[in-house]
Amino acid sequence: MECQSEERASKLLGAQTHVWNHIISFVNSMSLKCAIDLDIPDIIHKYGQPMPLSQLTASLPIHPSKANCIFRLMRILTHSGFFSQQKLNENELEMGYVLTDASTLLLKDNPLSMIPFLHAMLDPILTKPWHHLPTWFKNDDPTPFHTAHEMKIWDLAGRDPKLNLLFNDAMASDAQLVANVVIERCEGVFNGLESLVDVGGGTGTMAKAIAKSFPHLDCTVYDLPHVVSGLQEADNLKYVGGDMFESIPPADAVLLKWTLHVWNDEQCVRILKNCKKGLKRKVIVIDMVVDIEKGDDESIETQLFVDMVMMVWHPGKERTEKEWAKLIFSAGFSDYKITPVLGLRSLIEIYP
Repeated sequence: MECQSEERASKLLGAQTHVWNHIISFVNSMSLKCAIDLDIPDIIHKYGQPMPLSQLTASLPIHPSKANCIFRLMRILTHSGFFSQQKLNENELEMGYVLTDASTLLLKDNPLSMIPFLHAMLDPILTKPWHHLPTWFKNDDPTPFHTAHEMKIWDLAGRDPKLNLLFNDAMASDAQLVANVVIERCEGVFNGLESLVDVGGGTGTMAKAIAKSFPHLDCTVYDLPHVVSGLQEADNLKYVGGDMFESIPPADAVLLKWTLHVWNDEQCVRILKNCKKGLKRKVIVIDMVVDIEKGDDESIETQLFVDMVMMVWHPGKERTEKEWAKLIFSAGFSDYKITPVLGLRSLIEIYP
């Protein structure tokens, strides 16, 4: 009897830990934001060797009364994998902080820096809709974002320069990282192409990288007029304002990077049909293909997080291969190929 009671208590306490962990998991993201705002990754990077806690604390722009709290901030971020500790030298026991692969992506001068993505995701404009999620489930608003701000995210971005800049910078930082990997790992995808239209290409970060790597390829960035207005063109790169739901410029290939997941199935089919009208070779999609049966726990969880983000901000979602196939064939295409070489996302080639 005592054994059963002990087992029940153990399960109860384990369940409590699980609930606590999820209730306060925002501590991870907000602690990380704090470290970025205090320039901690850059300070450690510039130090050039394992940095003692005392030296780090003295280098930070903080009030003296808060000095003893830096250890606690660094402890949670070290546990989360953003920093690690190394001995200062072989003869000393004192440890110093060093960067990890993750925090290297949070350096200001890193061309692949994810700081703009962090700032956008955690800005109050984009976190406010989460507080309206229960209300949204009870009304007929298109998204919780609409419930919170009384308009669609694209409409607010067209009116609010701050949101427009946050969103464009976030997408540009992501595009820079993805472009590097695509050009390095998937160069053959662009073989034989003479023209490419990057639909929903924002400020053109992805298209610029492709145009630079393939000078023979004429690249066009196609996005809403307020997004591409005034952007500087190059020899094989131009910007065109328009609406992908109305028409898409003809080309050998159409690129849709992290675009279709923003829209519902009906809207995606409409976009794909518009792609097909002037298409000569293929549509290149960079997006998630959710497969809960495969992949590590963190990758699956992150994909499911992003799926929820799509539900809260947009009318879109992340899709399984079966759901992608349904969209592709509903739009009149004959075949597709999925290449899972982009971490959380895959390269999907769609053929007429």
